[in-house]
Amino acid sequence: MGQFSEDDVRAAVSRYEATKAAALTERDEQLRAFHAAGWRPVDLQRVTGYSRETIRQALRPEVRRATNVSRRKAPPQPPADYRPYGDRKPYLVAETLAALTGPTEGLVALPHHLDWSGHPEYDLSRPARLATMYKVVLTEASTVEDLNIWLNADLLRRLWPTLWLPPQLRRSWESAFPELAATRTRAV
Repeated sequence: MGQFSEDDVRAAVSRYEATKAAALTERDEQLRAFHAAGWRPVDLQRVTGYSRETIRQALRPEVRRATNVSRRKAPPQPPADYRPYGDRKPYLVAETLAALTGPTEGLVALPHHLDWSGHPEYDLSRPARLATMYKVVLTEASTVEDLNIWLNADLLRRLWPTLWLPPQLRRSWESAFPELAATRTRAV
């Protein structure tokens, strides 16, 4: 990486950390001296601009140690049997592609049970809005009838390679309709 090695970077970080730790220790000692001389924590907070918690940790080093130890704990892990939502959500698959006879042009307003975004109108002449509508319908359809009413088989085949879909949904549809998987391999 040019004129510097990884050791140079590590040394710079180590110097910074050592300097920072020394400065923190010195600051806390001085704040404790001010406190011992009669300064109230609220006055130290007002003058320094530090938060109440920062002043509390400066005046009581054991509090800082306890706080830092609790921060180092590993974040909670999900249960062993946890499955992401996308793997648990039941996605619907059309019975046949021929049944998908939805609109191919114009302005389409999806019902609220499919699109509650506040922008349920889609201009099918705009490719990005068309793709978004197909993604919404595919991921949110609650009945096969939703799929049949709002999707069009020819448009679906054309859009399939570029739609950004949950992997399980894509696998389900491609398993039922291998021709969709073939459109992805041809697009690559």
